[in-house]
Amino acid sequence: MDFKLVSDYAPMGDQPEAIEQLVAHLQRGVPAATLHGVTGSGKTFTMANVIARLNRPVLVLSHNKTLAAQLYSEFKSFFPENAVEYFVSYYDYYQPEAYIPSTDTYIEKDLAINSEIDRMRLSATYSLLSGRRDVIVVASVSCIYGIGNPADFHSTMVQLKVGDVMAMKHLMYRLVEILYTRVNGDLEPSTFRLTGDTITIRSSIGNHCYRVTFFDDEIEDISLIDAESGQRLDSLDKVNIYPANLFVPSKQRVEQAVLNIEADLETQIEFFTKEGRELEAKRIEQRVNYDLEMIRELGYCSGIENYSRYFDGRSPGMRPFCLLDYFPEDSLFIIDESHVTVPQVRGMFGGDRSRKENLVEYGFRLPAARDNRPLRFEEFESLQGQTIYVSATPAPYELMRSENSVIEQFIRPTGIIDPALRVCDATHQIDRLMEDIDECVKRGGKMIVTTISKRMCEEVSAYLEKMGVRSRYIHSDLDTLERVQIIEDMHADLFDVLCGVNLLREGIDLPEVSQVSIFDADKNGYLRNYTAMTQVAGRAARHAKGQVVLYGAVCTDAMRRTVEDSNRRRERQIRYNIENGIMPRQAKRNAAQPSPLLDGIGEGVNNIVNDVQAPYSVGITDSQYVADNRAQYQEAENIDALIEQARKDMERAAKSLDFMAAARYRDRMYELQEIRKASHEAKEYLQTPKR
Repeated sequence: MDFKLVSDYAPMGDQPEAIEQLVAHLQRGVPAATLHGVTGSGKTFTMANVIARLNRPVLVLSHNKTLAAQLYSEFKSFFPENAVEYFVSYYDYYQPEAYIPSTDTYIEKDLAINSEIDRMRLSATYSLLSGRRDVIVVASVSCIYGIGNPADFHSTMVQLKVGDVMAMKHLMYRLVEILYTRVNGDLEPSTFRLTGDTITIRSSIGNHCYRVTFFDDEIEDISLIDAESGQRLDSLDKVNIYPANLFVPSKQRVEQAVLNIEADLETQIEFFTKEGRELEAKRIEQRVNYDLEMIRELGYCSGIENYSRYFDGRSPGMRPFCLLDYFPEDSLFIIDESHVTVPQVRGMFGGDRSRKENLVEYGFRLPAARDNRPLRFEEFESLQGQTIYVSATPAPYELMRSENSVIEQFIRPTGIIDPALRVCDATHQIDRLMEDIDECVKRGGKMIVTTISKRMCEEVSAYLEKMGVRSRYIHSDLDTLERVQIIEDMHADLFDVLCGVNLLREGIDLPEVSQVSIFDADKNGYLRNYTAMTQVAGRAARHAKGQVVLYGAVCTDAMRRTVEDSNRRRERQIRYNIENGIMPRQAKRNAAQPSPLLDGIGEGVNNIVNDVQAPYSVGITDSQYVADNRAQYQEAENIDALIEQARKDMERAAKSLDFMAAARYRDRMYELQEIRKASHEAKEYLQTPKR
């Protein structure tokens, strides 16, 4: 199936020329090209048009989960009939195993896995292994970490066909081998249920449920059914049941792996004994033998990824299998915000290796643990297909690889020019900020405030909340779907000011933002260099009246260069608008609907909210304010959620002994309850028969 691009818009500005040049360069066979654009110029739409023209499987690589979620949402809307998948780290929380020799401190691995993201990772690999060509996988840099061998993953798949001779008991054994669980009640993903001569299987990706009916030892019928109601949807001739995990080695591989682990354990014990390190020898013996016992009995153990080399059949030092191995050779790679993503990929191996060395050196892990690692950068390069680097500030590496294939895209289809930049003295920055927020909110805009640290981010947000400003904060301590929900809440006008540190730089689509305020702009470093400030300033580039304020005691070279380059682009954009008679118009959000990541993902994810900030104004009890905003509370589910959130915030404030804030939350809760009561009374009155 070919890619089918669905959009209400046609390429505009310099998009048509950029699309033609990129397609021509790639069809000519160049290894890489760079799209040098600006925020809001429609780089994602340009990429979508290139994908539709080339018709190849695509990997879109992003450097953080928040931006990956936005890209997933946008590509999902552009290609609703094609397979658009999401592949990011499935950890909501992850503390890696480590040992600190200086203090003799061992830190055990601790993690919390997000089952919904795990399901989406499986779905991505299924689409790639199915042989489909119309596949787009939006991934974070976690795609360079080891996962199961694609050959093993495919070989463990259970293939069922009407007319096949297979004992029902044999099928159940096969399902257990690929980590499915037998249940007697409701079916969850990766489970199956036996009823008479019928086995009902719910796929590990959770969207499909199959009913397999037997007649003696023959498969008589296969039906696709609704997972919730059990209603039959379709009759199938055959079906493939994929494993419940990306790491499911065959039984023969497991047996051989156990023998190899035992041999390497003896070698390592002998090594430590000859060195006179009895403690390390005893430690590695106890730990590995315990893991082996778990593998023999259960088929897995905690930290089994450290033995992945044995299960994959790899030789020492050989790179691990990763998501890139699941793509065909002619795949297209798109590296978004490449100036950040490429260095991140480059640095992954070194950080992982330094931690593993201590674990091996002090007897916590076998040397094979070193081979459970992310790709080296040269290994990543060797797996790359043709690549498009996308950035508003491309680095020398991308420009060097692209040679003469650098395409500029500076003109926005909306005609909006780069936001005006102004530098302000930081002496009274909070007072100035409050004035700017007041003006911004009166104009119906939103504001972003970026700080130099997470703590300052939280403190600024807390201060704004106490001053009656609807605010939230976002940084890397929040889990993936929570960050997505915060961005969606800003689109839904649930708050006015978003405070952040480093997640509000590249690519986030926030056309509501009319001003960006950058605190400590004069601090030299990674967060306040030319690239960072240009990217942060771009968050206001989707608003027709966007502006950026740089707070600092002095004007640094980075600040000066940022202002000069912005002015240069503004001149070019203004000239283009005048020559073509274009009047700038407000940009609209690319994805009109909420992120697909928040759709149908179960209790506990749908209810994600920011437990630190309230999604409404506090300290405002004027009745006219409530009346003016009554429309947003008409839906019962919406107002019930706001009341519950107010109650939680009131209790949290009381526990923190902030009784003034607790009183404001209480009053807000009472207001919302009165609105709900009035709404119910009005509905009852309208529904009462009139005589």
